[in-house]
Amino acid sequence: MSSTRKLLLSIIIATQAGLLGGCVAAVGAGVVTGAAVAHDRRTSGTFIDDNVIELKARGELQNDKELWNYSHLSVTCFNNILLLTGESPSEALRQRAAQIVANVQKVRKVHNEVVVAAPSSMLSRSGDTLTTGKVKTALVNNDDIDATRIKVVTENGVVFLMGLVTQKEADTATEVARRVGGVQRVVRIFEYIDA
Repeated sequence: MSSTRKLLLSIIIATQAGLLGGCVAAVGAGVVTGAAVAHDRRTSGTFIDDNVIELKARGELQNDKELWNYSHLSVTCFNNILLLTGESPSEALRQRAAQIVANVQKVRKVHNEVVVAAPSSMLSRSGDTLTTGKVKTALVNNDDIDATRIKVVTENGVVFLMGLVTQKEADTATEVARRVGGVQRVVRIFEYIDA
């Protein structure tokens, strides 16, 4: 991988991890979107749909005041498949969250990875953000995979990998993620394509 490409991907990672602020982040966000669409295997329409789904799902969860006030929930969408992560104090609230996001238009499937527990602390969430950045950096530095095609989400040390990938790409990304410090477990939520 060229040094220019690695630099660009490092900026993308830093921007997504919230490590840069102000104008640099705004410029970086534009670069992120452009670079992501250019390398993404999703259509540009699906790319946009995924962002809209995330916003709508988050809004619907926030509308349920009991659920939102007593849980910590995050939504991530890739190719119309929604990953729901976080913590909720009861199985009933956990299931309610999944039902709410499943009703968002264009969601094909929901992976409910919310655990029944008290909401995580800000310190834990900061650690997860750092772990996500480290995994993304490790993927960027691996010449056998295009890191822009892998979405990384970390919750309580568990790394979730999403994307449209070949079996070989999935295996490589999983192995790279497993070797990163702070990663307790890797969960693959890939859709597979032919090589």
